[in-house]
Amino acid sequence: MGIMIKNKNIIISIIIITIMIVIINSVIVVNLHTKYQKALNNTISSIIGEISKSYPQVEEEQILKILNNQETEKGIDILQKYGIDVEQISALQALENQEKEFIISSNMSIIIFFFLVCIILLVNAKKREKKINEIIKYIQEINMKNYNLKIEENTEDELSNLKNELYKITVMLKEQADLSLKGQKSLQTSIEDISHQLKTPLTSISIMLDNIIDNPNMQEQTRQNFIYEINRQIEWINWLVISLLKLSKLDSNTAIFVKKEINIKTLVENVIKNLSIPIDIKQHNIIVKGENVKIIADYNWQLEAITNIVKNCIEHTQEGKNIYISFEENVFYTKIVIQDEGIGIDKEDIKHIFERFYKGKNSSEKSVGIGLALSKKIIEKDNGFIICSSKINEGTTFEIKYMKS
Repeated sequence: MGIMIKNKNIIISIIIITIMIVIINSVIVVNLHTKYQKALNNTISSIIGEISKSYPQVEEEQILKILNNQETEKGIDILQKYGIDVEQISALQALENQEKEFIISSNMSIIIFFFLVCIILLVNAKKREKKINEIIKYIQEINMKNYNLKIEENTEDELSNLKNELYKITVMLKEQADLSLKGQKSLQTSIEDISHQLKTPLTSISIMLDNIIDNPNMQEQTRQNFIYEINRQIEWINWLVISLLKLSKLDSNTAIFVKKEINIKTLVENVIKNLSIPIDIKQHNIIVKGENVKIIADYNWQLEAITNIVKNCIEHTQEGKNIYISFEENVFYTKIVIQDEGIGIDKEDIKHIFERFYKGKNSSEKSVGIGLALSKKIIEKDNGFIICSSKINEGTTFEIKYMKS
């Protein structure tokens, strides 16, 4: 559409210029004709004056009659008798020469103008054809999944703009291709990690079930221990599958978040209740400090996010140590800080701590690397963000901020 409009504008411009040249031409021709007529009238007036002076007996009526007479051939014969050619009269000849020169030069100007216009149109057409062929070549390269193209243009015509847009699309496709490749590698790694995580408990369950089946006379206590361990392993697999499903929902934006006002103190109290058994086992002291602050978020999702973080602190903190949970707010955000006195996180691991399936040097054998990744996703969905800092043998701090809209 842009090319058609531009060609149309060029044609209209040519027509306008041509019309202007024709009008100017016509004005000059009319002007020359007027001068020619004036010179002719002056010549005739001189002749009449000379006749009146030399022949006073001739009456004015007779002179007018002569002027209006159409006997031009007889007059020409008389002039020729005395060797005078009408076409050679200087006053008239000069004007005729000027008129002829103008007509020739103006016609030549028009011809040259049209030749120049044709040349310009041909050059532009050639350039446009070249650019169109380049664009077709680029599109063919893109179809072959070659995104390493440098096709930026600095000019402002339509085809250059099209090439620039094509370049933007190429960059976007390249980024998507890179992300897709990265996603495929990540998916492959995730599947391998999940397979590895499931392989051990499933093998244990299979061995214990085979023992129960093959030994009908097994001691009751041993049988109960096997059943208890099978149940524990099944619960762990169930947790892993549910966590993966939650992550999948968050990644695909299909998770439903019901936002409502949440009292942080109530939320933290329920987190501690959920983790009461591991807290009691490791004899941790949970020290809570904070005002009566609130956030707007989904309660159940945030309960899971904070639970996963505190659970991570419990797993990496020695028995009898303290875990601190504090919260406060200002006009910009509400902040929750969770701090432990645990073994800390290595510098190389801290930048990967929120990546799914990542296991650091100090991770426990049962760690999968899902909990913190899930917490980060949940917090970000509710307009928040989380950062982590840590020192070896001193502890780890998680700082969460929920931004106020």
